[in-house]
Amino acid sequence: MAFTYDSLMGHRIPEVRQRLTARDSVLYALSVGFGQDPLDTSQLDFVDGHRELKAVPTMSVVLAHPGFWMADPATGIDAVRVVHGEQRIAMHRPLPIEGEVIGTTRITGLVDKGEGRGALMYSEKEVRDAGSGTLLATTRSTTFLRGDGGFGGPSGPVAELHALPGTPPDSVVEMPTRPEQALYYRLNGDDNPLHADPDVAARAGFPRPILHGLCTLGIVGHALLRTLGDYESGRFRELAMRFSAPVYPGETVRVEIWRDGSFRALVPERDVVVINNGRAVFAAPEEGAAR
Repeated sequence: MAFTYDSLMGHRIPEVRQRLTARDSVLYALSVGFGQDPLDTSQLDFVDGHRELKAVPTMSVVLAHPGFWMADPATGIDAVRVVHGEQRIAMHRPLPIEGEVIGTTRITGLVDKGEGRGALMYSEKEVRDAGSGTLLATTRSTTFLRGDGGFGGPSGPVAELHALPGTPPDSVVEMPTRPEQALYYRLNGDDNPLHADPDVAARAGFPRPILHGLCTLGIVGHALLRTLGDYESGRFRELAMRFSAPVYPGETVRVEIWRDGSFRALVPERDVVVINNGRAVFAAPEEGAAR
């Protein structure tokens, strides 16, 4: 069944309560490439349980996640044709390594691009500490509903994209991915067969399974945390980016970073931009230590 503006805006997404363990935090870090350099002790702080562990800030996108709720027939969404378009993260407190968290997700806006042109859906998830109610992170997503244009909704407003500087990047970081990386990342809760089953990938128009978009985000976030945050997770404040093409497991992600926090990512093997219009905000070292 198709949806109307009111029916989808009023759709209730179940609240999710998650018991987070240190194992979960380490698994997330490993799934986005931490620990690949065995001599980089800063990376070990996120994956070695014999150390005082830190949580990777981008883990906020998978914490207390409601799953692929768009596949619920009650939404009216053509779930086979949805594409993750943009992602934003705002960190309010450093994430815990373990504990209980609650995720509350809601739809915040819809834009009708017209019949045959699809629609944009904006959604937001708040992640809170279950005990204190403290807001830890807010994540915002833009989803392109390719099969759902022409439902009679508003034609705007559309969120503006960050413009990259016209100068060469100040830093370039090469981030390798592993052939089986999508299989590891699925253990964070997203087991969409598009990322594992060659037949499903072929039906979706891909020659082989693709990496999760949020896994690519985690890899890029790792490069930013290294370059702009010196692996001090408390300095990570904000991240915004647009997904422009998929990554295939085993490819290299080349992250181009500017001093003002602008960034984009490319796959040099195919000379294609996979992340564009990126912007990150990191606090000064003394501010990060004070959180």
